[in-house]
Amino acid sequence: MAASPPRRIMAIWACDLPLDRWRHSENCKSGEGADAQPLALITETAHGPRINAANAAGHAEGAGRGMMLADARTLCPQLEVRPSDPAGDLAFLERLAVWAQRWGPWSAIDPPDGLLVDVSAVAHLFGGERRLIADVAQLCTARGLSVRSAIAPTAGAAWALAHYAPPGTILCPQDDIAGRLADLPVAALRLDNDVLLVLRRLGLKRLGDLTGVGEGASGRDAIHRRFRNRKSPAANPLIRMDQLMGRVPEPLLPVIPLTAALVQRRLLEPIRHRSLLDTVVADLAEDMARELEGRGEGARRLQLGLWRVDGEVVLRELELAAATRDPDHICRLFAAKLDDVDAGFGIEMLRLRTSWAEPLRIGQADLEAAAEEHGTSLSACIDRLTVRLGADAVQRPVLRASHIPERAQGWQPPLEAEPVQQEELAFHARPLKLLDRAERIAVLYASPDGYPRRFRWRGNVFEVARVEGPERIAPEWWRQKGSARLRDYYRIEDDSGRRYWIYRAGLAGDGRGGEPDWFLQGLFA
Repeated sequence: MAASPPRRIMAIWACDLPLDRWRHSENCKSGEGADAQPLALITETAHGPRINAANAAGHAEGAGRGMMLADARTLCPQLEVRPSDPAGDLAFLERLAVWAQRWGPWSAIDPPDGLLVDVSAVAHLFGGERRLIADVAQLCTARGLSVRSAIAPTAGAAWALAHYAPPGTILCPQDDIAGRLADLPVAALRLDNDVLLVLRRLGLKRLGDLTGVGEGASGRDAIHRRFRNRKSPAANPLIRMDQLMGRVPEPLLPVIPLTAALVQRRLLEPIRHRSLLDTVVADLAEDMARELEGRGEGARRLQLGLWRVDGEVVLRELELAAATRDPDHICRLFAAKLDDVDAGFGIEMLRLRTSWAEPLRIGQADLEAAAEEHGTSLSACIDRLTVRLGADAVQRPVLRASHIPERAQGWQPPLEAEPVQQEELAFHARPLKLLDRAERIAVLYASPDGYPRRFRWRGNVFEVARVEGPERIAPEWWRQKGSARLRDYYRIEDDSGRRYWIYRAGLAGDGRGGEPDWFLQGLFA
């Protein structure tokens, strides 16, 4: 069996990613007026605007990353500012990661401004690793990106060389990693700032210093004792050093490009009449159904684009309560959104795109069609009501992560995703009907902590025949005031067989009020 090729990781550092993304959004390139005027991208903080990135002219005037805008304006009064966009930078980096897969089978993002590409056994396709590095520099420069890249056997070593070594550095598999990286600063380990400060105070400023201390058992134990409570790799220099040397694996999450399902029709002749438009939309819905069926998905959000002859584009969006690929249902919902379409001189192209899809198993078509025909499909009913009345007019109940009965359920629009439950809450038996508000009742009981014997509710007196409980529920201390009282819930049955859910709010002598109050909150079937 042939031996597997040595692992090779290429790190690409987009050293001016915020500015490069801003130039792309402004359709300008570096050197064509973008750097003539001092410019900085700022982020609003609690202490005022802070510079997130500055161009070359701004750096020349003294404006640097991390400075307060007021201090930078003192050094450079003519400094222009633009708001930074961290979310846009991350999205831009994700698109770059997909584009970088031209150099390897997979790539991963290294926030906030880096990429890691697996180039194992692919360098020969580019004429060697040197030419691969040159190809990266050439293509990134053509796209207006300022990058530094390096290749090494591990992701940590590649990152360190890309940031702190000359551009295009290559660490061969047979090279001594510790020796080649000994002169790099300890910041090359991708550590938190407070950890770097501790290492500098200990006199460990270079990787060689940390390697010499960490190789011996006593030195490694000393570092381990100082950072033993830090489990994160970015807060433990021993973990980062082991990852850099290849002693322990470093998990990387590859970026997987997802393409939205899209179908379109280019018409030989522009159309203006509604009947022809409905026919084309029906054809697009059929094409989309086949496309989604091949993917094993159903559409949750659809966008229909209509390209007019005069260049105008009319967009209509549709959100669905449940994933579907039923073309008839899609056509019926879009029919209500096309009544106000102005075709102008005619529509020459239509495009239907699924911007949100979910996995959908293959169902039995005849049963689904029968349910849709007779109006028994709940999701179809919700879709029709939402399209006709608006998304805010329809609500659905959802579970909430709370052990307080009145807070364990809420209402939200049907098209919103359900809240993620961190853990499943297990309850005792709950009544099928809860009152909108718990109603105060008068209860007769034998002792302060005894079972209820008789209670008065809505002007009537009920004799208690059976009692089960109590079930104690403590208040949510992180939401309620410290004076909130705990509850003891009882499931009771009167002499007529009717069952109720009541609770006592507070205990006698708990110091949080007077005598306990009783409330009725639910009715059992």
